[in-house]
Amino acid sequence: MIPFSLLDLSPIPLGSTAADAFAHSLDLAQHAERWGYLRYWLAEHHNMTGIASAATSVVIGHIAAGTKTIRVGSGGIMLPNHAPLVIAEQFGTLASLFPGRIDLGLGRAPGTDQTTARALRRDLQGSADSFPDDVAELQRFFADPVEGQRVRAVPGAGLHVPIWLLGSSLFSAQLAAAFGLPFAFASHFAPDYLLTALDVYRSQFRPSATLQKPYAAVGVNVFAADTTEEARFLFTSLEQQFVNLRRGTPGQLPPPVESIDWTPAERAGVERSLACSVVGNRADVEAGLRSVIEQTQADELIVTAQIFDHKARLRSFEITAEARDAIGAAA
Repeated sequence: MIPFSLLDLSPIPLGSTAADAFAHSLDLAQHAERWGYLRYWLAEHHNMTGIASAATSVVIGHIAAGTKTIRVGSGGIMLPNHAPLVIAEQFGTLASLFPGRIDLGLGRAPGTDQTTARALRRDLQGSADSFPDDVAELQRFFADPVEGQRVRAVPGAGLHVPIWLLGSSLFSAQLAAAFGLPFAFASHFAPDYLLTALDVYRSQFRPSATLQKPYAAVGVNVFAADTTEEARFLFTSLEQQFVNLRRGTPGQLPPPVESIDWTPAERAGVERSLACSVVGNRADVEAGLRSVIEQTQADELIVTAQIFDHKARLRSFEITAEARDAIGAAA
């Protein structure tokens, strides 16, 4: 059975705080470790009142310190916001504190609006265009030092921290293939190019010292509950969040509702963005995940869920793990 991993945006539900979100993330990570999830990834977002994981490397340290075996990393760090040396030092520090457990997933988007991106890095001129060069520079910082190297990441040099490329486009798939790196597709919010990107990545892949054959992970929203009706109810929090983003009014994660006030165009847009979602009871989830695996031939699934109630969120990931085990047993 392919491994399942977990992506956490450390959501801040309406009426709660970032401190609450961090406590819930750690609790979820500890449960995920017991349930057999391979990785626990956190994502970099900025100027979003409903997401607490802006200082991603700090939160990764918090999660890794409170767990024992699960891999912890970024899904991802938005490299255009940072100097590669800074990221090398941060993740070199994490890898030194938690050997063999840290992943560095890299994204090309800023993870925010342009005004905030400017405040983060000041100079955005060519930052996205330099992404391939920045990835290569980051790789050099993690490699074994060479004689005459004037700038080293300390810690970081020689630690060979695993790098992933993340994306929702063909560009990221092509770059991951050219660099011989593992690739994770953000189909949980941008599924349009999923199958095409996977085909490009696999067909163009060049073996590297890091990876001898393609390794692709696929992002999936999974909202599981003891009944299909409850799962669909929980899913409305994410749907509302996407409506609010489209309206330019992002906020804290809203509670689920019986009916969403949206226009037909808004509903169609949200449903398209969230097409890679599995919602229902355990049987529904098992069937849905089996279908995703068959269609994508993914080497790994990265599941995520923006669920308002923490206990319901825990239960969702528990049911997902049960479905994973059932799929594995059948295989």
